[in-house]
Amino acid sequence: MTQGKKFNVKLCVMLPIVLAVTLFLWFVPSGFFGIDGLTVVEQRTIAIFVFAALMWMFEVIPTWTTSVLIIVIMLLTISDSSIAFLKGSGIPGEMGTLVSYKSLLATFADPVIMLFLGGFVLAIAATKVGLDVQLARVLLWPFGKKPKFVLLGFLFVIGIFSMFMSNTATAAMMLTFLAPVLKTLPPDGKGRIGLALSIPIAANLGGIGTPIGTPPNAIALSYLNDSLHMNIGFGEWMLRMVPFVIVMLLISWALLLWMFPFKAKTIELNITGNAKRTPQTYIVWVTFAVTILLWMLDKVTGINSNVVAMIPLAVFCVTGVIGKEELKEINWSVLWMVAGGFALGVALNSTGLAEHLVNSIPFGSWMPIVVILASGLLGYFISNFISNTAAANLIVPILSAVGVGMGDSLLAIGGVKTLLVGVALSTSLAMLFPISTPPNALAHSTGLVSTKDMTKVGLIVGATGFVLGYAMLIFIGI
Repeated sequence: MTQGKKFNVKLCVMLPIVLAVTLFLWFVPSGFFGIDGLTVVEQRTIAIFVFAALMWMFEVIPTWTTSVLIIVIMLLTISDSSIAFLKGSGIPGEMGTLVSYKSLLATFADPVIMLFLGGFVLAIAATKVGLDVQLARVLLWPFGKKPKFVLLGFLFVIGIFSMFMSNTATAAMMLTFLAPVLKTLPPDGKGRIGLALSIPIAANLGGIGTPIGTPPNAIALSYLNDSLHMNIGFGEWMLRMVPFVIVMLLISWALLLWMFPFKAKTIELNITGNAKRTPQTYIVWVTFAVTILLWMLDKVTGINSNVVAMIPLAVFCVTGVIGKEELKEINWSVLWMVAGGFALGVALNSTGLAEHLVNSIPFGSWMPIVVILASGLLGYFISNFISNTAAANLIVPILSAVGVGMGDSLLAIGGVKTLLVGVALSTSLAMLFPISTPPNALAHSTGLVSTKDMTKVGLIVGATGFVLGYAMLIFIGI
């Protein structure tokens, strides 16, 4: 089935179902929800939240389009600048609290959006001057020609790149380097499968290492720092997560060697392309190094990591490294996707719905460890079927309110930090199917990786990462 036909089927079949569910939740008597004192605005927010969840889950339209759409819907229906007749004039208190339209619009320029913008600009500049190719060549050189060490090299180089570049961009770039290598390996050997699988595994795991490595990290940090005032720094995150990533990459290496042993004795790596020796090259090198250093030392310098992200943007624009054509290469769809999740969080909190939901569920009677682990498993499960960004957008705003509602009962196992960071980590570990992440799809496109192999490896890596990740968060913290 072509992409166009698939899109039409989703639009014609799924959209009416999603709209029917949304309208039902919008107009059904409030008693249906079983939440005492539910206001009109809160009920509308529930309907919009379910609409977003279903649209993201089934990808009826592109996920970023859904994010933009729900922000517009919220502006028109639950904000203080919504359509006049929707603001109501009935029983005092029945309508509920309308959301500030300024706070909804501000999500498009949330500080975390700026953090990602800086990351995208660094990646674009690095590609333009050939820094990415140069780094790949230098970083892979020490691993020599023995297949098992070449595999280890790919895992670590992809993991490092994914900490600062988009997982998808990293996977696509490294697949280009790997393609000629795969052709030289014996067709009856399993080593080719292991090398192909190293791309999505390392890309997904590497993103965990930094706040800009993958959107769920930034989403969790946004709530911890902006809403709960935890003040977790870029360097603090890396101090815990980079060692975790290294351990997981080593475990993945052993797993791939065991499941897909090599027949070839040597592998020739031929990474073509050279860094262009121009003034712009040196500007990018220096800016890249200074930016990463400032990110890691944000607690020492006092410069917030979101502010640091604007430095490369300013430097590259002023020096001509980035022009209007390069600005078009920024992945705006990811930025808008994240903004939609932030807007939902604003709506949940500003209307009072988040507090209402927390009070209506007896979390106090649940063991804190059950809440922590169940939320992680939910994030992991959902993220295998929808984008990890969409999964984090749906779960983190609610869990933020849950964490606050549970108070000190979570402190013994890491507090709200464990709750939210655990979910972010769990969504990044979801890699069971070709549809789970773009890097998975890219590896599957080589024709070497079957869904069965991907699921088997993804399940082992995911389960191991889940156990080690939560052990780290609970016993060491962040």
